[in-house]
Order: sequence, then C-alpha cells, then structure tokens
Amino acid sequence: MKTDFKKTLDCYQAPSNGFRIIEVPALQYLAIDGRGDPNTSTEYADALAALYPVAYKLKFASKQELDRDYVVMPLEALWWAEDMASFTANRDKSTWSWTAMIMVPDWITAGMFDATVARFATKDRPAKLDLIRLEVLDEGNCVQTLHIGSYDDESQILARMHDEFIPAAGMRMTGKHHEIYLSDPRRVAPQKLRTILRQPVEKIA
Repeated sequence: MKTDFKKTLDCYQAPSNGFRIIEVPALQYLAIDGRGDPNTSTEYADALAALYPVAYKLKFASKQELDRDYVVMPLEALWWAEDMASFTANRDKSTWSWTAMIMVPDWITAGMFDATVARFATKDRPAKLDLIRLEVLDEGNCVQTLHIGSYDDESQILARMHDEFIPAAGMRMTGKHHEIYLSDPRRVAPQKLRTILRQPVEKIA
C-alpha cells in the first residue's frame, strides 16, 4: 500500500477561513538553503532542480529495498528575514532567506540518503546536489491556515495571523515562517493555488 502523508498527518490539514493551533510532530526533510527572490533567483531554481530528483530516487529506493511505498510530498519552504515585516508590508523578497524542503518518512536513513546521492551519474548530477542534507525539524506548537490564491496575495492573511490572532491567543512567534505548497504553479492558475501558511509560536508567560 502506498502511504500518502498529506492524508495521514494532521499537520497537513488547515482551514481556509480561519486559523488553527496545532502541535506539529518532529518530521524529517530533504533540505537546502539559499537567499533571494524565488521568482528571479537562479539559486532557488537550482535548489528545486536538485531536491526533486533526490526525493523521487529515495521513494524508489524505499519501494525496492524496504517494500515501503509512499507518495512524494509537496515542496515546502522556511522563510525568514531580519525584518519580519517584509512578509506583510513591502514584500521585498530580495531580502528573504529560505530553506527549500521535501518531507521524507522517518524510515529513510542517513545511509539510504547517502547511497541515493552517490547513485547520480556525472552527466545528470544536479548543480546543487552536494548542498542537500537530511535533517529533522521539530516545530512544536504552531498556528496555520490555508491560503487560496497567489503567493503575492499572502500579506493580508499573514498580517492577521501575526498581528491579531497570535497576540490575541496569548502567544508570540518563535520560529521561521513555513509554507507548504499543495498546488503545482505550473498547472494551477494563481488565484486557485493552495498554500498552508504556518508559524511556530509559544505561550507568553
């Protein structure tokens, strides 16, 4: 049976007309870091061109070696900047830093990851392959919502999350802004894109 973690993990569910406070478990990711506007940065494009081939090769290795099949998870990213207001005010993406990620099951070991990377032939080796790492992210308590629409239209709902809902709940932001891209922008119109927006938080003592 093929496991679809988008359906089995509660943290991949979010309301489209409100905010939800959840406890996100520690999850394992393929990850690669960078900086700059994802719309214009070749660094971001190169990062994705390395992430996806590794993700699919790991899936096939899991099926063949462990007889455990799963659906490759959607692209995710952590975003941060020195001034977090850049996410809700001027949206100057050139100042943003990011970690692009794809979640992989916890049964994928460091040995499997290293062996998969080593299988890439010289001719099809992605430029950023050696920058990908396997790591666990433990976000804990988070607030999230489902944004439907263009990525550039996120500022209003993020302002509500950051400036209204989180303070009203007696919490404060602690970690990096997290986005989960449930839609493929190559196949879905901008106004129909579905993106989970997540923000780690903690209770104010």
